[in-house]
Amino acid sequence: MTGGAPEKDELYEKLKAYEGRAAAVAGRGKDLVNEPMIRHWCEAMGDTDAAYTGPEAVAPPTMLQVWTMGGLSGHTDRSEAYDELFALLDDAGYASVVATDCEQEYLRPLRPGEEITFDAVIESVSERKTTKLGTGYFVTTRMDVRADGEPAGTHRFRILKFAPARRKPKEAAPTDRSRQPRPTAKRPRPVINRDNAGFWDGVARHRLLIQRCGDCARPRFPWLPGCNACGSPEWDTVEASGEGTVYSYVVMHHPPFPAFTEPYRADEGAGPYAVVLVELAEGVRILSQVVGVPHDEVRIGMPVRLEFRRVDEELELPMFRPVAAGVPGGVR
Repeated sequence: MTGGAPEKDELYEKLKAYEGRAAAVAGRGKDLVNEPMIRHWCEAMGDTDAAYTGPEAVAPPTMLQVWTMGGLSGHTDRSEAYDELFALLDDAGYASVVATDCEQEYLRPLRPGEEITFDAVIESVSERKTTKLGTGYFVTTRMDVRADGEPAGTHRFRILKFAPARRKPKEAAPTDRSRQPRPTAKRPRPVINRDNAGFWDGVARHRLLIQRCGDCARPRFPWLPGCNACGSPEWDTVEASGEGTVYSYVVMHHPPFPAFTEPYRADEGAGPYAVVLVELAEGVRILSQVVGVPHDEVRIGMPVRLEFRRVDEELELPMFRPVAAGVPGGVR
């Protein structure tokens, strides 16, 4: 600061000049919209909607970006402007990158056999921002997608190009586990409505209840007002046995949120934690946490068992603990 005036960001002035310039011109998807890719996507997502199979199948709307991806070999239609923008940031020390969010707008369904084309533009570059990751600039790219020449949707993708923040040295942790500080922040409260109130009533009684269709007997989770297989509004419930396996997981690093962490070891306080998708023995999947092991020891296929865990004085949640010999914190 000089005389109360903010310091001029000369790099930002250079970056701002790239707004509105093309990031990709006349891009072309490497494959036509096709049934095998739709099937793989639906299997990975657990989406059994009938609209995505059969002779009249369409692609799930959220696959919009999939058909524009260049794969490991990339695209040859990326503009020089995009590369120049990144080179400016890299040369200035903002060489790290993280995807922050995306927005999609759908104009019409995509059908197998259609050719995907697209144009992309550098929509905006933010002023320099300081985050927990470090200091840098948010760059937003907008992609306009066409199917057989017709507008099909818009995809906005935002990244942060940043210089990593210097980490403070960790303080020595107490050796007495009983004196280890516990998280004081509260978790967000679940939204309870007429469609899921029965589930939360079950949690309060230490019962994990799964809906079962009254017509086709298909189990479903999370709770819905009607069957996503046959459409029937009739249903009853079955109680889960509590046995399951880790189907998938992601480790959350930022921002640190103490309400979602657990000090598993004396030298480990609030830090990364694993969010897991557990496949129950009954055939449905539930989003939760695995407790009793550090985040870096969670594995796909890990057998787990249900337990109800109080996370603060007002809230108790279904979580899972490993069931394996030799796993720290595991139960038999």
